[in-house]
Order: sequence, then structure tokens, then C-alpha cells
Amino acid sequence: MKTKVAIIGSGNIGTDLMIKVLRLSDTLEAGAMVGIDPASDGLARARRLGVPVTAEGVEGLVRMDGFEDIKIVFDATSAKAHVTNAAVLAPHGKQLIDLTPAAIGPMVIPAVNLTEHVAADNVNMVTCGGQATIPVVAAISQVAPVPYAEIVASIASKSAGPGTRANIDEFTETTSHAIERVGGAGRGKAVIILNPAEPPLIMRDTVLALVNAPERVTHEAIRASIASMVEQVSAYVPGYRLKRQVQITPVPADQPVHTLTSDPVTHQVSVFLEVEGAAHYLPAYAGNLDIMTSAAVRMAEAMAAHSNELQGAGA
Repeated sequence: MKTKVAIIGSGNIGTDLMIKVLRLSDTLEAGAMVGIDPASDGLARARRLGVPVTAEGVEGLVRMDGFEDIKIVFDATSAKAHVTNAAVLAPHGKQLIDLTPAAIGPMVIPAVNLTEHVAADNVNMVTCGGQATIPVVAAISQVAPVPYAEIVASIASKSAGPGTRANIDEFTETTSHAIERVGGAGRGKAVIILNPAEPPLIMRDTVLALVNAPERVTHEAIRASIASMVEQVSAYVPGYRLKRQVQITPVPADQPVHTLTSDPVTHQVSVFLEVEGAAHYLPAYAGNLDIMTSAAVRMAEAMAAHSNELQGAGA
């Protein structure tokens, strides 16, 4: 049997999530679409596709017929709204996948720590920039210490809706923490750029990592680790790719970057990425939204598989 899921938030991200669940997942079933605007395109599309809907927010979800059968709830609203939604759902035993920067629960990047939190009540999918860049930071950390890592996420302004714009501060803070906690960097920094170019440009991400690479750690080993990680991410985000060859340059003792960390630094690793959306619902340039929904679906499938294994063992 498929695991029933609900989606809170009938905007771009929530609607794309619903489409992915309906079209791509063999293990998930869209059990409800939740919004607050009865006239939203997301709710209208859900009705046409036969997905139960409510325009009364999380309280309406709790009152819906079949709510007891829903096991996993995606929250695609805002950081502030997620705090309220999590509190309302807490007594009902659902697992929450938070696509906002609220970061109430443990942070998850599927290619890095997918299996660590499959039993958690509330997991956080960090941010679009985090999903794109933290796997690379983690890949470098697997080979050599990373005292400092900085990421820059450049997204099309047209792909940044009201929720994204309202959460800019939370984006930088949550992503910076995740670079350290999940990526393994000693210190992390995140920057987001809303690019107003027309026609809109595909999401681009840059990772700049300062590493302390002993002589035994070859440049080839760093590049191989990054290439392996990119392959893992592209398994669930097909439009995720390296834009150019990984650059590794020595860091002289008098270079200004040494002010960023007090730990020893020998090299700077520069990685340039591109994320093209799958265009299931959103345009292809909105890779920033596609990588979030793709990662969230991957996490939900892992949660469902874990739950089914436990039920099977209990039987």
C-alpha cells in the first residue's frame, strides 16, 4: 500500500510537490492539499486531479475525512507558519517534512544524511541553496578538513515567491548552520542573489571551501569525491550538474582569506553548479524550487520505507 501524504501550502512549491507525488512516486499517495486561499491555482489543480482539498489551513486538514490515514505532512508555507502548523499537528502522530527555513527539527540533505532521521517527527529540508551546495561541502569534508565554506546561490527573481522573499534572513541563517552541521565545515556562510535577468536564468550555485589538505590528499581525490556526490544528488534531481571543472588553488600564507578562520588552510576549492528544474509544474529555470521538492519527496519515500519495515517486523 502507498503511504498517504498531505501538503500544506498551495503555492508553487506545494503544487509542484503534489505533481511529483502523483507522477513520479511509486510509494506515496497525495491524500490532501491544504491552502488558505479558496481561489488558488494549487487547490483548483488538486481538485481537478482528484486530490482532497481544504482552504482552511492546518485546522481544516485536521478536520478532513481521512486525516487519520495520512502519515506524512509536507509544509511548504513559511518559517513563521511552520511553527504554528507543527504545534497543531504535534498531538496527531504525523511525521512532518519542513520545506521552510524554520529548522525546528534535524536538517536533512538526502545525499548526505538521508537515513539518519527517517524516524524523526519533524525534519527540515534546509533551503534550496543548502540542498544544492551542502552535498559538495560534505564531499570535500570527507577527504580533507574544511575550516571555512561559503556558498552563493543565484536564482531567477521570477522563481522567488512571497514565501521565499519573506524568509531571506532565515535562508542565510539556516543555510549557514547547515553548512557546518551537515556539511562538516568549521564555519559556514551563505548568500542568496535574486537575479532579475530576462529571460530568467537557471539556478547557479558557487561553493568556495578553504581546506587543510595534507600532502597525501591529492587534487584528484577531492575532485573524485565531489563527482561522486554530484552523481548521488542527480539521481533524485536530474538537472543537477557541475557547470565547469572543479578548481583547486594553493592559498599563500599572506592571502586575505586567512582572516576567515584561525585554522590552518592550504588550498581553496571552487565548485560551480547549475540546477535545471524538471518543469513538472514550475518552469525549468526554477531549479531552486525543483531541488527542494525533489529532496522532500526523496525524504518522504525513505520515511515511508522505514515505517513499512517497522510494521513488517512487528507483524
